[in-house]
Amino acid sequence: MDKFEGADFYILDDVLTEEQRLIRDTVRDFVDDQIVDIIDDCFMEDRFPNQVIPMLGELGLLGANLEGYECAGLDNTAYGLIMQELERGDSGLRSFVSVQGGLVMYPIHRYGSEEQKQKFLPELAAGRMIGCFGLTEPDYGSNPSGMITHAVEDGDSYVLNGNKMWITNGCVADVAVVWAKLDGRIKGFLVEKGTEGFSTTKQEKKFSLRASITSELHFQDCRIPKSNMLPEADGLGGPLSCLTQARYGIAWGATGAAMACFDAAKSYSLSRIQFDKPIASFQLVQQKLAEMFTEITKAQLLNLRLSQIKESGKMTAQHVSMAKRNNVHWALEIARSARDLLGANGVTHEYPVGRHMLNLESVKTYEGTHDIHSLILGHEITGIPAYK
Repeated sequence: MDKFEGADFYILDDVLTEEQRLIRDTVRDFVDDQIVDIIDDCFMEDRFPNQVIPMLGELGLLGANLEGYECAGLDNTAYGLIMQELERGDSGLRSFVSVQGGLVMYPIHRYGSEEQKQKFLPELAAGRMIGCFGLTEPDYGSNPSGMITHAVEDGDSYVLNGNKMWITNGCVADVAVVWAKLDGRIKGFLVEKGTEGFSTTKQEKKFSLRASITSELHFQDCRIPKSNMLPEADGLGGPLSCLTQARYGIAWGATGAAMACFDAAKSYSLSRIQFDKPIASFQLVQQKLAEMFTEITKAQLLNLRLSQIKESGKMTAQHVSMAKRNNVHWALEIARSARDLLGANGVTHEYPVGRHMLNLESVKTYEGTHDIHSLILGHEITGIPAYK
């Protein structure tokens, strides 16, 4: 297999530091060596490649942009490039790392007690523990403030009741970061595997993100010690801040999926002969490739500037909404265009395009739907919250 060469029309490699390029290339090689040859079977068999979890830990990819507690402490551009290369392999792979770092380790790192940080973060960073994030409910997705899951104080414990849905890694998680209402305020709780009253159900029959475990979480009089509440999280801002971290990774990751589809389409069009010449010589094919190439370049520029704003401390959730909305939309359009260019071959697992196309249908929906991010930007522009 030829070494993957990412699209870089605006010579962004010159803007990256030597360390950032090295990290990007290390993850790129990891995906080529460990993921590309197995991911289609994982997708078809509806399973995550568990054997790579220790490797992710050894490479420092779990919670990579967090400081201390055996985390890598990388800058945000390097972190974004990690997400890009992982999703070039598969959205399910990037989702695993994104959930572990952005939705589990980040809230413990930001809102947890020192005891919680010492107990969980090194284990999660090494991949010896797996985490999940419980926010979405069967009846409350885009409106998490309406959640029904609740906790009540009982002596030295809190008792949780409720259900969470569409939870990545739920069935295999050693610890779940669960958001629930306590006296009307949204709080974060760490629910450990094996806690009485805590059970999970795997969500079956997906046509998307099949190389990722999706679950429901059930809490029935689930009693957890008071020491397992995140002490610094209070209100909806807690879980939303976590989603901002995850969406940042998605903006970069979707660009990686788009790059994979473009690379496949370009290679195919140069080798596929019709009417005695490669289809790359036809105007309509070149138009498709030009549009893919342009939108990838625009997404790369958006990501790079977003990382700079994040590094400066000026990044807002609205900045991330624009990047997530734009980059996922165009990644899906690129996947569909590449599938069309490949013809019937585009629906086979000989090429990664169909798999990326199906995965991106989920990525467009989770972590804030495309339309919700449109409304977030509309609110930013007009000052009017149309979703209320």
